[in-house]
Amino acid sequence: RFHEKLGKNVVGVRRRFEMRKGEGNEFWVCDELIWLLRMDEVPGSVGTTAGFSLRLGQTFFSSASLLFMSLGVEFYSYTAFCFLVTIMGLVIPWSFTLGLVDGYSVLVKCPLRQPGVLLLIVIGDWVLSILTLAAACSTASVVDLLLQSDGYCPQKICSRYQLSAAMAFLSWFLSVASALFNLWLLPSLL
Repeated sequence: RFHEKLGKNVVGVRRRFEMRKGEGNEFWVCDELIWLLRMDEVPGSVGTTAGFSLRLGQTFFSSASLLFMSLGVEFYSYTAFCFLVTIMGLVIPWSFTLGLVDGYSVLVKCPLRQPGVLLLIVIGDWVLSILTLAAACSTASVVDLLLQSDGYCPQKICSRYQLSAAMAFLSWFLSVASALFNLWLLPSLL
């Protein structure tokens, strides 16, 4: 009666049988119960409060990275910095829009569970998380190179570059977490 305690998440119970031979007879033995659980409530997936928090965090850290890079600093002199600004310019509307979808889903208590839409979100999350990681790594390596060169980068400007790279890494961390949670949910809908 364990499945009664699990409530609505149990879709069904399946028994695994195995044929065994013994003393001239063949018989079927039930080795274990296999529980089939619904994965409707994967924390961090689209339509949950954790997913909403992840999207807000992505939007915040991406915006902070973009602001630290572009306000009062000549970032356009370096290709890696331009790449970071471009990617953050893509991540901010993506995360903000999905944050609005998550917020609406939480308010009306109707999570988004259409396989086609979720597949599009998973692909978009993975593409943007890989690009965010690439931009954060390239920015961090250029900042490190600038700091290693003697006096080429003033401390105030380089510290802003470093903060921008750190915010991009934090945005990537939340983005990949969101992508993993949504990827985990996807097979249960197909």
